[in-house]
Amino acid sequence: MNIKVHLRLFLTIILILLPASADIFAQIVIERSKDKVIISGIQYYIHLVKKGETAYSISKAYNVTLEELNRENPSAVSGLKEGQSLKIPVREAVPASQASPSSPLSPPSQASPASPPSPATGQQPAMQRDESKYYYHRIQPGQTIYSLSKLYDVPEAEILAANPGIDISRLPVYSEIAVPKKETLAGRESAPVRDGAAPQETGKTSFIRAVSDSRTVRDTRELQDKRYMFHKVEAGESLASIAEKYGVTLRELRRENRNVKFPQVGDYLRIPESGRMKFQLAEAEQPAADTSDVQPADTLMIYERPEGYTPVGRLAGTFNVAVLLPFYLAENAIRMEIDSSKYVKGKVTYRPVKRLEDWIYYRSAGFVEMYEGILLAADTLRSLGLNINLHAFDIKSDTIEVTRLINRGQLAGMDLIIGPVYSRNLAIVSEYARKLNIPVVSPVRLMNNSALVNNPLLFMANASLEVAQDAIAREASDYYLNNFIFIHADTSRNDPDVGRFRQKILSELSSRIPRSEIRFRELAFYSRSAFNSDSVRRLENALSARSENLIIIASEDDPVVSETLQEIHSLSKKYPVRIIGYPSMRGIENLDPKFIFELGVLVLSPFWIDYSEADVSGFIRGFRKKFLTEPSEMSYAWIGYDLTYYFLSGLAIHGRDFLSYPWMHNPDLLQTEFDFRRKGPGDGFENYKLYRVKYTQDYEVVLEAGEPEYRKR
Repeated sequence: MNIKVHLRLFLTIILILLPASADIFAQIVIERSKDKVIISGIQYYIHLVKKGETAYSISKAYNVTLEELNRENPSAVSGLKEGQSLKIPVREAVPASQASPSSPLSPPSQASPASPPSPATGQQPAMQRDESKYYYHRIQPGQTIYSLSKLYDVPEAEILAANPGIDISRLPVYSEIAVPKKETLAGRESAPVRDGAAPQETGKTSFIRAVSDSRTVRDTRELQDKRYMFHKVEAGESLASIAEKYGVTLRELRRENRNVKFPQVGDYLRIPESGRMKFQLAEAEQPAADTSDVQPADTLMIYERPEGYTPVGRLAGTFNVAVLLPFYLAENAIRMEIDSSKYVKGKVTYRPVKRLEDWIYYRSAGFVEMYEGILLAADTLRSLGLNINLHAFDIKSDTIEVTRLINRGQLAGMDLIIGPVYSRNLAIVSEYARKLNIPVVSPVRLMNNSALVNNPLLFMANASLEVAQDAIAREASDYYLNNFIFIHADTSRNDPDVGRFRQKILSELSSRIPRSEIRFRELAFYSRSAFNSDSVRRLENALSARSENLIIIASEDDPVVSETLQEIHSLSKKYPVRIIGYPSMRGIENLDPKFIFELGVLVLSPFWIDYSEADVSGFIRGFRKKFLTEPSEMSYAWIGYDLTYYFLSGLAIHGRDFLSYPWMHNPDLLQTEFDFRRKGPGDGFENYKLYRVKYTQDYEVVLEAGEPEYRKR
């Protein structure tokens, strides 16, 4: 190529690049947003990216570091897009260069002595420091005037009086306020506070109650406010021993502490009103203890489940969501199959046949519907203001693809991971996500809940069999005078799961009547091919004609359930029976409806859909419009929608506090009402919600009045 061609090419490139370079070096003026939101107690600006703006220029405009901007907005690392919304911490009162936050629970002796930050216009006014009379406390996320008054043991009115001209409820996190020292208030009557006045709280803290551990010399170990008493569990204590200590029944104590299944050391249990009264009367008879040396203690933040549904209105924020489901894309890509149904001259023919356009590989069909539900939930949340980026990956039972995703860093910037559904892959993903503080949701029921141990950010959206067994055992205890028949398929008598379930039932019954009075028969299932007519005779010998018979079918195998119900049905005209089955009984396809309806079977199910509700009708219409079909009652589409809507709206409204206290969020969902609980402080959460679904002789499926017994603890 000669020199003229080279020169012409060079000039052409220069002409192309000149406009771009002009844009690059043009000075972009960043217009600061006036829109503010409070997320997890922290104030943020919501900035909409305009053409030409960069992460660096935006960070400078808002006086935050580039690292802070990227940390709050992981998607910004890969570049900004016009129209993208960014969440930027408010740094007007305390510039990032000056902030030196102390521990959220710092005692007064550790309060920062640094000079107060320079106030910005309309923000925190400068105050005269007097460290002989005041501590100077930097506000931490989630702290309120009420919690600070408990932390420093001074009245709320005194804190307000020490900060004239400042609206403390509107101060950004890490702003500094004066807190009077307790000794300076000695001999001076504090400002009166109306009895029962609510603490000054705003936003998410309106339903937070901060309760202080009194830690008296006698170490009574209870947390008290005007309405409740709390007991701190110590080594060796059980629910029974704590109930005895306060003079209440075990059932009363369980009812007050629905989120505690097995109390761990350090847990706080709420004592029923009757126990509080008895304990206070006993305390009044004791000599007063010297509490002059009591120091301000740690603050326990108690997030209670709201009485009604959490309103979900206008939302803001950007979320990256990874969906790891077995779509079986390779299997669905095969559009030919071999037809071997015909014979030619007595020989089988193998004829290639093109599959129909709407053919879907049978193992992926349910998860495709789940993803369709996720897509509809994302559409709903986008209409409320959220910016949602979905990243779907085909993750089957092998660990190759999920390991590749992790090694490539493709999950590193996610705010939520849904899936995978196989235990081996879930263990890999949850361990990786735990290190990056990314919540992981298991959307389907696992064989057991062992994956939750030491996995605080793992959520099981579908209750395990253990939860159902606990609920069935408590349900059965209400019929303690019945004749019990426990049917299972453990013919070899070596299934530990069956043994544990049997023991749970007997333990619950023993809490109602003496063990010697319990009538309990156990039958191992054998098919008719093994026993013929003797199979029905074995069952009849276990039934009682003088009292009602409560039959518990402890199996999820279709043949076991189907044949057992058929045998019970043949005897139901002669013997009064009541039947309780596992949640999976609702999904058995080959079950003759005659048996389950005419026997009035009760199933404790994690799902219930009220088709008369407007949101359910709207979901079906949207599903039909977008995917040209309707979801069945047992479709995964419902749970796909519910868990996506629940987790993303929870994170948008409450911030990351929601991941530690998920019960603070209770939106109106389609087919469930998440009731997340954890066994231990460092464990993950499992959904305990179960509905009492009853099959009636009128061939209707109804929601029976009342709640499963575990809800009444």
